[in-house]
Amino acid sequence: MKKFINNPEDVVSEALTGFVDCYSNYYEKHEEVNGVLLKNRRKDKVALVIGGGSGHEPMFSGFVGKGLGDAAACGNIFASPDPGTIYETAMAVENSKGVLFVYGNYAGDNLNFDMAEELLEEDGVKSTHVRVWDDCASAPKDRLTDRRGIAGDLFVVKIAGAACDAGLELDEVKATAEMARDNLRSIGVASSPGQIPGLDKPTFEIADDEMEYGMGIHGEKGIERTKMKTVDEITEYLYFNIKKDMEINSGDEVCVLINGLGSTTILEMSIAYRKLKELLDADGVQVHDSDINSYCTCQEMGGFSISILKLNEELKKLYDMPCYCPYYAKEGK
Repeated sequence: MKKFINNPEDVVSEALTGFVDCYSNYYEKHEEVNGVLLKNRRKDKVALVIGGGSGHEPMFSGFVGKGLGDAAACGNIFASPDPGTIYETAMAVENSKGVLFVYGNYAGDNLNFDMAEELLEEDGVKSTHVRVWDDCASAPKDRLTDRRGIAGDLFVVKIAGAACDAGLELDEVKATAEMARDNLRSIGVASSPGQIPGLDKPTFEIADDEMEYGMGIHGEKGIERTKMKTVDEITEYLYFNIKKDMEINSGDEVCVLINGLGSTTILEMSIAYRKLKELLDADGVQVHDSDINSYCTCQEMGGFSISILKLNEELKKLYDMPCYCPYYAKEGK
């Protein structure tokens, strides 16, 4: 598959340099590691550091911003940042209030962020983490902590960033971000693979007339492969699986994200949202806010996911706080 790159080994460093150069009013690149830092960030609060493998843009570097992450530690394509990168990125933004890490629940990320926390603790810097496991297709409910983190990362970053800006202490920010994660579910469908720069084969193979429910954002196996269906049928199936996993009742308020995986168009996702809103209305579920965009991608993978965050008053207040980065903004209510 064709890619607009130079040397495959330089993809991440060159991409981050270009990203920071483009948005230099907001960002600076860490001088030693692949970390993106927010300029003019507040100094009197818990530092929120997000991160994970590159290749999912704009997640994670694109969600560094006011009311969002203070920095992002970026790994190679679909690979966790190493402990040194995470440590150095966190040290560049910590301000004696502690550091919260938010990242997807993957073995490499878990190991490397844990090691970085140990390094920070040795230096007297308090740190803790929230692992996002919103993908309800990746493990049953009795193995919740084995689930993957996918597009729902966005909601947890939004809530955690607002909690930091509200001046909460480290343990309070962690508890609030965990509350968001525990009231969040996502599931997706894939129709075509993505291609890692420099490799000869795509991340998985699927026939032109097939799709797979529950496939992960690196091409991990889903829960069912079928022939292509209409978007209404697909949306009903995805919503049914979220409802089955998370109790949603009439009168509940939710935030909704239709997330594209790389090559699916806004036109197609808008048709999916139309059906999802119809299903939510029929169940008496109130949509507090909604979004259609490609925030957590897998290169040019075809497909989309649905994420639903169930609100309570605390989460709603934090969600409604303003935030800004070049890829995501809320005016505040």
